[in-house]
Amino acid sequence: MTKLSVNINKIATLRNARGGNMPDLLKAAVDIQRFGAQGITIHPRPDQRHIKYSDAFELKSVVNTEFNIEGNPIPEFVDLVLKIKPEQVTLVPDAVDAITSNAGWDTLKHFDFLSEMVTEFKRNGIRTSIFMDPEISLINGAAKTGADRIELYTEAYAQNFEKGNLKGVTPYVDAAKEALALGMGINAGHDLNLENLNFFVKEVPGILEVSIGHALISEALYFGLQNVVGMYLQKLI
Repeated sequence: MTKLSVNINKIATLRNARGGNMPDLLKAAVDIQRFGAQGITIHPRPDQRHIKYSDAFELKSVVNTEFNIEGNPIPEFVDLVLKIKPEQVTLVPDAVDAITSNAGWDTLKHFDFLSEMVTEFKRNGIRTSIFMDPEISLINGAAKTGADRIELYTEAYAQNFEKGNLKGVTPYVDAAKEALALGMGINAGHDLNLENLNFFVKEVPGILEVSIGHALISEALYFGLQNVVGMYLQKLI
């Protein structure tokens, strides 16, 4: 069964809108795991507009499933991850002012940098994943960096699915097969939701983990957080 890692950035965004500690980010993380999620994901950004660096340190003590920290490996981020030592770090090439992640790595252009980052994190016992588009040449580049996994950037799939174009999953199937052949694990994330998730994990081989935040937290406004976590887990069976 594919694991569900819940990205709790949007819970932090809501908290930050009023200051204080409502909703309580740590309690939300504890409850999400209690509801059955197999991981917690955060994406701290330099401006700390949602997840704060202090949140990352505090979450380490309450995440007892799998802690995944994702972000652009600028020096401050690298230092944060090396101090916390989560189970997984996901390298994402988002710009400082990006609203959300909007592209995967060019693993050929940035090969030397990514290789250096992967080596450093793995030296510290942290599984390393590279966020990327489903392009075969770039998958090969990721494998050569020594990365343990890739995370497939699924926005294009989600947009095609919404339009009824189920063939939009084909590049992801091909990319996953290539990654598996090269010995890498496969994660996926971005714009996955209750409507498109099940088809994706059934069609794309070897998906070990999906990271879902915006849709899941939004749907929880209607159905409740516990119910929604359960609904996502059902889509992954």
